[in-house]
Amino acid sequence: MPEPARWDGVELRGEGFVLRRWRGADLDALLRHADDPLVVRGLSDRFPSPYTRADGEAFLAGEVVDFSAPVLAIECGGEACGGIGVRHAATGERGHSAELGYWLGRAHWNRGLMRRVVACYAPWVMDALALERLQANVLAANPASARVLLANGFIEEGCLRRAVRKPDGLHDLRVFARLR
Repeated sequence: MPEPARWDGVELRGEGFVLRRWRGADLDALLRHADDPLVVRGLSDRFPSPYTRADGEAFLAGEVVDFSAPVLAIECGGEACGGIGVRHAATGERGHSAELGYWLGRAHWNRGLMRRVVACYAPWVMDALALERLQANVLAANPASARVLLANGFIEEGCLRRAVRKPDGLHDLRVFARLR
C-alpha cells in the first residue's frame, strides 16, 4: 500500500468543489451530511445509519477505511459534504484494478456535482495508482449513481442478481468499469 503521507498534499479542484484529504475538523460537517437515511440507502454496510459522533470519529481516525489509499473529502462552500475513494489491493493478480466508491450529502444532489467529481477523480486516481481498471458497483435501485458512471466513460458490464441484502430485502448490484 502507498505510504499515508503520499496523499497528504493532494488537492484536486473542479467546478464548485475541492477534493482533499479528510481532516479532524470535518467531524461536524461529516455528521450533518452522513446522518441521513436517504444517503445511506445506496451505500455498503460500512456506512452506518444512524451515523453517530462515534462513527464519524472512527472514520476520521482511519478505523473504517484505509487512508493510505486516496480516500478524499468532497468540499463545497468550505465544508466537507461527501467523499470519494478507492479500495486497491496494490499487489497480486488484481493489483491493476480498484473499486470506486462515493457519496454526497443530500443538500448537494441533482446539481451535476457528483458527475463533475467523478470526472475529476477517476482519471487522476487511475494515473496515480497506475490502474488499468476502475470498477464501481451500484444498487439497481440507485439509477442516479449509474448515470454518473455512464457519463464518465464507465461501461455497464453486468448485474449480480439479488447480491446485496438491505433492510428492505435483496437487491441487484449493477457492475460498471472504466478501462485505461
